Amino acid sequence: MWQRFLIRKNERGLLMRDGDFQRVLEPGEHRFTGFGNRYTVERFALAQPLFDHPLADYLRREEPALVAEHFHVLDTGDEEAGLRFEDEALVEILPPGSRRLYWKAAQPQRLERIDLAAGYALPPALLARLTQPALRGRAVAGLNGVLSVQVPDAHLGVLRVDGALAELLPPGRHACWRFNREIAVELVDTRLQALEVSGQEILTRDKVGLRINLAATWRISDVRLAYARLAKPGEHLYRELQLGLRAAVGTRTLDELLENKQLIDEVVVRHVAARLPDCGLELCSAGVKDIVLPGEMKTLLAQVVEAEKAAQANAIRRREETGATRSLLNTARVMEGNPTALRLKELETLERLAERIDRITVGGLDQLLNGLVTLKS
Repeated sequence: MWQRFLIRKNERGLLMRDGDFQRVLEPGEHRFTGFGNRYTVERFALAQPLFDHPLADYLRREEPALVAEHFHVLDTGDEEAGLRFEDEALVEILPPGSRRLYWKAAQPQRLERIDLAAGYALPPALLARLTQPALRGRAVAGLNGVLSVQVPDAHLGVLRVDGALAELLPPGRHACWRFNREIAVELVDTRLQALEVSGQEILTRDKVGLRINLAATWRISDVRLAYARLAKPGEHLYRELQLGLRAAVGTRTLDELLENKQLIDEVVVRHVAARLPDCGLELCSAGVKDIVLPGEMKTLLAQVVEAEKAAQANAIRRREETGATRSLLNTARVMEGNPTALRLKELETLERLAERIDRITVGGLDQLLNGLVTLKS
């Protein structure tokens, strides 16, 4: 009984007899004799050049001549990564410890080995090939083995290798091998940054509770020192501002704080500036945005201000009354020895009266001029 198998030109086949491997079938028609279906053929499309089969290890070990004839052997060591090229186009990054067989009848294969022990940074030429992989005509597989990061302008990248700070990455694109090591990059903004310390409930020395909001601007002056000594520089600065604010408010009375609000800013800046140089941080400015008093304290202060203003108004009124009385006294002294001045004052008073009434009847001009006041000779 004959069994017939046809292998196309874009295929290769594995001939199995009773489930046992016999040989590789080339393109063409193949006939075999035997009872029943003793022969089977597994077909492999050359469009998928990788030979991923349970027999791969057996063929490597028992059929080295057959492997050399039909397959490209692309293996990487434990300290190596591999760049696989098809027709000189990069198509895959092989991880360490890879054992791959590719059909020779498919596209030409080439393996370029990378020594991972030589460093974690990718060569610039390779980095250029991996930039914007989605825009390539053919995708590159295995990109999860590469950590790619773009550092924006006015930023630095803190690169940690196996938890240790390795270097600072300048603005630009960078890539590192992730194989055999833990790689992490944290972006750090080196520009001025704003920090709000809001809703701080603090008791003054005279036991008055205040709610204070503080605003500050700061920057990282030494990134390496800051991240070598501090896990989170921003949180460290926030705590120092809190402590400085409590030192400024808790040791002074409410009257002292209200009389000189600038005092809080000065104490906070002085307190924080003394603790930041060894941390790689710089406090550029700090100031109190607002001070919120308790409700009953607002009422009391309003009453105090009202009483102060009322006292000031009374003092001004008394001062004006005293001045007016003194002016009248001086006028009287002038009139006492000068009848003409007295007559002018009478006429001035008469003019004012005439302005306030509609009609006045007098007995004659002489009475109007001479009958109002009798002057002593």
